Amino acid sequence: MKNNRAAWIWYVAARYIFKGRGNSPSSILAILGIATGVLVLIVILAVMNGFQLGFIENILEISSGHLRLESFPAEKAEEAGSILAALPGINAVLPFREFQGLVRGGRGGQRPIMIRGLPADALERDPALGARLEFEAGSFAVSDRRAALLGAELAARLGTGIGDEITLFSIAGILSGGAAGEVDAGSGESETDGAGEGAGVETFTVTGIFRTGFYEYDTGWGFINIESAGFFSESGVTLGVKLKNRFQDRQILETVRQAFSGRAGFEEIKLSSWRDYNRSFFGALRTEKLFMFILVGLIFIVVGLNIFQTQRRSVLEHREEIGLLRAVGGRENAVRFVFVCDGAIIGFAGAASGLVLGLLIASNISLFFSILEGIVNFFINTANVLMSFFGAGEMGNFAIFSPAVFYIKETPSRIIPHEVALIFMFGFLSALLAAWFASGRVSRIRPAEVLRYE
Repeated sequence: MKNNRAAWIWYVAARYIFKGRGNSPSSILAILGIATGVLVLIVILAVMNGFQLGFIENILEISSGHLRLESFPAEKAEEAGSILAALPGINAVLPFREFQGLVRGGRGGQRPIMIRGLPADALERDPALGARLEFEAGSFAVSDRRAALLGAELAARLGTGIGDEITLFSIAGILSGGAAGEVDAGSGESETDGAGEGAGVETFTVTGIFRTGFYEYDTGWGFINIESAGFFSESGVTLGVKLKNRFQDRQILETVRQAFSGRAGFEEIKLSSWRDYNRSFFGALRTEKLFMFILVGLIFIVVGLNIFQTQRRSVLEHREEIGLLRAVGGRENAVRFVFVCDGAIIGFAGAASGLVLGLLIASNISLFFSILEGIVNFFINTANVLMSFFGAGEMGNFAIFSPAVFYIKETPSRIIPHEVALIFMFGFLSALLAAWFASGRVSRIRPAEVLRYE
């Protein structure tokens, strides 16, 4: 009996949508509005996630790691690594030294560089690092103490290739030992060649040229052997720790503190998380994403107001039918639920169609942008042909993410399931809530008053 009672409510709601409004496009426009909002939000967030997570993962896997251990004696590095490797949740432990310097290549120019000294088996200790380094020439070979790896953009600016020699200056050595030539701050070019007495200066041979896809690393990073880095840097060895789940850093950080508590040589150990030394950058990305979510989400507010007005008008248009339903035994809540179901159908149809199209586009975003660019360029080329008859200049081709502006090979896209579910619920609930508030007018309709004049 209960199923039969519910069935008539859904039947009447569907009838009002598909048959009861004549040629009124209100329901179709509402469905299209919700579908557009869901589609746009899914695609925008997928592309934003692709860019942001690409940057974040490059930073965490190449530069910062998930946890860092510093301020302990260099001879204790292996012991500390063994302790960390035995703890749950630890995926990799990599010792390194790093310092800032200047590098001089075959063209004689100098460029600033961040040098990180790594052990020869670094990729075996930390496979995630190797996954982020794409070698355009050579390989990860730092077993030789005079071997160096350079970012692809840095190597190109230095005019350096595999087998070429580079000269590395330590900034700390330059500041303490004298000026290593006057360097133009704007171009990085050296005006004199002197290294300065006491400055840390060594010659290395390029054995690998890598690309990460992150412009800062490709233009200003290099790797050498960890023992060679000790010649330039007086700072101790740092341990970079990768976790199986980087969001468990706070719990594991406390576990690490307990593991080193009371151990000789680790009294002044300094521990930090990726949240600490990347706080400002990651905070900016999170704020950017939040505001984009809010701005695009305004679509749902506009559509919800449209549905609210449509449902209010629908209640007035069906006053006689509402009075008849109430007269034959339909309860007030049941009749009101007819219009709520009306909104639910609109919300589900719009959110579901937008979800399917959004996932389809977001999963093939590069193809979609190529098609879109092709259509726009077709009209641009057509306009160029027409303008050529009048001697006007030609317009260039259109590219959404031009390689001349953006340092990317293809448009990244990353779909996060819980965000997609949240967007779907926003679209569905915007219609449902609008219908619920609009259907409140049903309670004001008195069957006797309506039917008296029929």
